[in-house]
Amino acid sequence: MSLRALTLAALTALPLAGVSAQDLKIGFVNSERVVRESNLAKLAQAKLEAEFGRREKDLKDAAARLQAAGEKFEKDAPLLSEAQRTSRQRELVETERDLQRKRREFQEDAQARRNEELQVVVERANKVIKQIFEAEKFDLILQDAIHASNRVDITKRVIDALNAQK
Repeated sequence: MSLRALTLAALTALPLAGVSAQDLKIGFVNSERVVRESNLAKLAQAKLEAEFGRREKDLKDAAARLQAAGEKFEKDAPLLSEAQRTSRQRELVETERDLQRKRREFQEDAQARRNEELQVVVERANKVIKQIFEAEKFDLILQDAIHASNRVDITKRVIDALNAQK
């Protein structure tokens, strides 16, 4: 059964339990917006940039050096002996393979760290959502609904509460 079907079934069963639709207090949180706009998320992004910025620059520099070496080889190739040409081609291929390996490692490391930082933001946001849920006596808070009116959107309150935390 899909989440939508479960939610619909739960909402239709509520009147049977003595709760009318007018008595329901429902909230909605746009998780993507929380992850994008909260200070905690911005701090995590800055931390990742500081952590991986140097490595990324080194990779870009290595790519530029490889391109320059390839262009120099193309220019010098007619003047080189067969052995020299083969040797330089082999060096270029090995350098390119090494660069591709370093790029893959960089992307894997950066993605793993991004996921770790995102998890921290999500966990803290979920705690804030639960606090709002309990303090304001919500019956239901949904995250990432397909459609939600501004009347039930509490995303800004979640972001503000996250930003207020130290």
